[in-house]
Amino acid sequence: QVQLVESGGGLVQPGGSLRLSCEASGRIFRIWNMAWYRQAPGKQRDMVASITSRGSTNYADSVKGRFTISRDNAKNTVYLQMNSLKPEDTAVYYCNADVDMSIATMPSTYWGQGTQVTVSS
Repeated sequence: QVQLVESGGGLVQPGGSLRLSCEASGRIFRIWNMAWYRQAPGKQRDMVASITSRGSTNYADSVKGRFTISRDNAKNTVYLQMNSLKPEDTAVYYCNADVDMSIATMPSTYWGQGTQVTVSS
């Protein structure tokens, strides 16, 4: 099994910054894509940012220019730096990863438990 654990969420004022982290552990041979999703009450879960194993990134239009996704392959960890936060960014943020458990298997998708981010004055 593979586990993803997010951390770094909390309460911040509009215009503030927050940095989320997500560490993968367990039976890991290779991690391909990693991504951050978010879900607000009554809304569907949407992708915020993604990053390939080689560092290619993609962002939702709503966060482009404000959020930065990065990863440390040696630590099996992905980060999300969030700047210029807005009340509309309030949501539970989830980590996602595509993981190979061995050289002979196809990748499977795993999710973290989520971390709450609240932007309010």
